[in-house]
Amino acid sequence: MISERLKALSESATLAMAVKARELQAKGHHVIKLNLGEPDFTTPAHIKEAAKKAIDDNFTFYPPVAGFPDLKEAICHKLKRDNQLEYSPSQIVVSTGAKQSIANVLLSTINKGDEVIIFTPYWVTYIEQVKMAEGVPVVLKGAIEDDFKVTASALKDAITSKTKAVLFSSPCNPTGSVFTVQELTEIAGVLKERTNILVISDEIYEYINFEGSHSSIAQLPGMQERTVVVNGFSKGFAMTGWRLGYIAAPEWVAKACNKIQGQITSGTSTISQKAGVAALTGDLSATKEMAAAYLRRRDLVKTKLSKIPGIKTNMPAGAFYIFPDVSHYFGKSDGETAIENSYDFSMYILNKAHVSIVDGAAFGEPNCIRMSFAASDEDLIEAITRIDKALSLLK
Repeated sequence: MISERLKALSESATLAMAVKARELQAKGHHVIKLNLGEPDFTTPAHIKEAAKKAIDDNFTFYPPVAGFPDLKEAICHKLKRDNQLEYSPSQIVVSTGAKQSIANVLLSTINKGDEVIIFTPYWVTYIEQVKMAEGVPVVLKGAIEDDFKVTASALKDAITSKTKAVLFSSPCNPTGSVFTVQELTEIAGVLKERTNILVISDEIYEYINFEGSHSSIAQLPGMQERTVVVNGFSKGFAMTGWRLGYIAAPEWVAKACNKIQGQITSGTSTISQKAGVAALTGDLSATKEMAAAYLRRRDLVKTKLSKIPGIKTNMPAGAFYIFPDVSHYFGKSDGETAIENSYDFSMYILNKAHVSIVDGAAFGEPNCIRMSFAASDEDLIEAITRIDKALSLLK
């Protein structure tokens, strides 16, 4: 018999769509995949070379649970260089991806019945991990008219005596929205009144920011000691398969996460860790070139989507997603398929246009769908052309 815990969890919508896309591909269809949050670039050469050297140097034994000292030092250096944040290595925990980092934090700090406020739209895993920790997800919605960003006043109204943590991402998956310093300052102003609330700030898309330098809520006065900064290597360094993430946190949180991780995975891959040192201390030009390509693609996708009747979008300021409102098409049909919600819309586009996207309900916004523009210009143009043609059949 499977556990009640497992029964309460939903399947990852992004991974489920990937399975359906592969099924169509197996039948001989050319499916353009815009569903997964994965860079289409390869890992920069100097990072791969560091991994090869690590193998030759026999870094093939168990590492410390919280990470190799040189990687933790490199992370501290990066945080000071890029974010003006001072951390000691004892405040860093390296994990097998930022997803595990977030799970570690929630499992270490959330008790049954504790409320975790999650800004919506949210990354699909947030809700499920809070449920795994037996916490209660409290979703706060940001409207498309507000660039999908939750306001400080809405946050204040949502806080109760059971609130234990606030969890959000900036740049945001799935909307690409980026909180400004002023907006973060207002949010911090609300949270300062409740010193027992932990902030979990997912900053995995830090290097893909089209608005200038990245701002972390941990940089604001009084916030570092109550904020867990979550980051990793998958997005900014095109290292999704290396499975490498980390937290920078108050020492008590870091110690708790070290204890949890020690009973689940222990330390993450030694080879990935040595590659991570090279990523953080080496040349960042490849990372900047990738960000520039994403910006060009954002503008391409935004322009082309704006020409399709009924599609409404914000302007993503970071990450590599766009999150259009497609509710205009709900209630329409091509004579064979009826569109009642974003899931129907996504499946219609997959089956009719052979483009894989993800329905917005999985991210807490059922009027929208998520499209990744981490794909070639040619594929993006072809995908939107196919989508436009398929939607023109709906009446």
